[in-house]
Amino acid sequence: MKQYDPKNIINLALAGHSGSGKTSLAEAMIYLCSGSERLGKVSEGNTVCDFDPEEIKRKTSVQTCVAPIEWKNKKINIIDAPGLFDFEGGLCEAARAADTVLVTVSGKSGVTVGTEKAVKAADKRGLTKVFFVNGLCDESARFYRVFENLKASFGPSVCPVVVPYIVDGQADCYVNLLEYKAYKYVDGKITNVPIPDMGDRLEGLRAAICEAVAETSDEMFEKYFSGEEFTPEEIIVGVSSGVKNGTISPVFCGDAILTYGVEQLLNGLLWLAPSAAEKSGEIAADLDGNPVELNVSNDAMTAAIVFKTIADPFVGKLSYFKVVSGKIAPDIPLVNMRTGNTERITKVMSIKGKKPEDVPYIGAGDIGVVSKLSGVNTGDTLCAPARKVVLDGVDYPSPCLSMAVEPKNKGDEEKVAQGIMRLCEEDPTIHFATNNETHQMILSGLGEQHIDVVVSKLKSKYGVDVILSTPKVAYRETIRKSVKVQGRYKKQTGGHGQFGDVWIEFSPCDSEDMIFEEKVVGGAVPKGFFPAVEKGLRDSISKGPLAGYPVVGLKATLYDGSYHPVDSSEMSFKTAAAMAYKSGMPNASPVLLEPVGSLKATVPDNCMGDIMGEITKRRGRVMGMSPSDDNMQMIEAEVPQAEMSDFATFIRQSTQGRGYFSFVFERYEEVPAAISQKIIQA
Repeated sequence: MKQYDPKNIINLALAGHSGSGKTSLAEAMIYLCSGSERLGKVSEGNTVCDFDPEEIKRKTSVQTCVAPIEWKNKKINIIDAPGLFDFEGGLCEAARAADTVLVTVSGKSGVTVGTEKAVKAADKRGLTKVFFVNGLCDESARFYRVFENLKASFGPSVCPVVVPYIVDGQADCYVNLLEYKAYKYVDGKITNVPIPDMGDRLEGLRAAICEAVAETSDEMFEKYFSGEEFTPEEIIVGVSSGVKNGTISPVFCGDAILTYGVEQLLNGLLWLAPSAAEKSGEIAADLDGNPVELNVSNDAMTAAIVFKTIADPFVGKLSYFKVVSGKIAPDIPLVNMRTGNTERITKVMSIKGKKPEDVPYIGAGDIGVVSKLSGVNTGDTLCAPARKVVLDGVDYPSPCLSMAVEPKNKGDEEKVAQGIMRLCEEDPTIHFATNNETHQMILSGLGEQHIDVVVSKLKSKYGVDVILSTPKVAYRETIRKSVKVQGRYKKQTGGHGQFGDVWIEFSPCDSEDMIFEEKVVGGAVPKGFFPAVEKGLRDSISKGPLAGYPVVGLKATLYDGSYHPVDSSEMSFKTAAAMAYKSGMPNASPVLLEPVGSLKATVPDNCMGDIMGEITKRRGRVMGMSPSDDNMQMIEAEVPQAEMSDFATFIRQSTQGRGYFSFVFERYEEVPAAISQKIIQA
């Protein structure tokens, strides 16, 4: 593929609800641009973009894919994002690299949660939005119902550009409202046909275009409401400028599997979607935090953002990047602004699906790949040493579902840990840590399917089978009253014996750690043995009297005892202290404590009652509510951690994927008696 100037590059993310046909649309675009020899199908597992074994097996996208195409002397970098909510991190990566988001909408289902999320991702980064209503050859598809659905959801900026003319259920004729031409598909070929008689509907759609154009400037607004007609040139220029500045979101339509309407989409993108020269410029920060404007020019000093990583055990690490300014070429040194290290690049590549192609350089506004940069992670800025700047990274959602993971075969713990850490490199929405209290490896992700894919990749890529389970809760124990108790250790053997005798008062306190004091008078216990007594107690508090959980909030005061001038030793006093602990703690009203966290759940207004009821059911306390964006409410509550293991699944099901939450540990609280008894028995 030849090199393109930034003004001839379009960076296009494909986003939308799962099953709306994003990958099929990408495949149709690639095929029509002669980028592939045949039209692949998701159902057959032979598409360019869904090349990962997990995607072929599941028949759905689980990661972002890049596929550049050439159409009429312009380069379009297609960035196909997953639609499943469990792989939302891919949408974040695609939005970071794109300038335009092409939102695919099912002609049957219309606007769904995935549509809303795609629009929200575009709005968050100020990207241009284009809609494509897909699957219109299905008899149950209804374009005009979906179009009204789009306008109701996203306002008058939604503007029809291509609409179907349906006869006998066949959506094989399309009218371009801007060109005012009609196209018919016959045996896969396009022919021009006269504008069909669509009655008042066609005029109504033209009126929608004029309404959208009126919103693009004060001059157009005044002309529209004074009753004057827009000229064809004013409509075309108005729509073009409106799309580029974000006041118009054009709607195309067709059927990706049959490639209907896709050529009109490609032609429309050339003059509607902003080029990299127009949209890819960014404001970076210098070393002092001051803003630095980066222009999209090959002649400028280099600055690029790494927006995706693939860690392959055979190929090595692949870093996907978008060049904002300058160019990336072999042997040009670049600084990784996160580490401060200089990265030497031996070759750069363009990549289509899984097929890389060596190129001389990747220029400004373009997307490329470098391999084997072990110190480079997703979100890193690579820049010229002479102009050190930092670009915004990738804003990922936080993982919300955690599972304990252990190898099926003993001794494979290290292989499991190493494999997951490699997968974390390519998917930052995966978190992995070892809980030192429960001694479990904890894997966290965005949902059940996300974690299932991680487990499947562990087996296929790194050869380890694992078992998942609900993570153990790190309970604590404490006491509620004071007790005084003696610990006396005496053992006589052949030579020197062992003797240690202590009186210790155990009492509650507010400290997380044990507080040790001594109030011995008259040398009843020599000072040299105080550290041994403290050591014996600190070793003991790792296991509480109820269920063997660590003890907190304990004050131990050594106030009396006795010793033998020959038989006493540090070991004997350490043992005596442990005996005092063992005999005294059960009499100090021990109780079980559980971790309680702060929950912030953002949910739609109409789900408030269900969510609040569920929080109460999970022994939570609702602390307050506040309005959020887009008819959402944020509920703040405190909930025991033990009740949160499947909350991610519940909130997704009850809000149809619109709701999300964060949960942060706050403190420990006493477990209710009935529940405490079950935990102790278990």
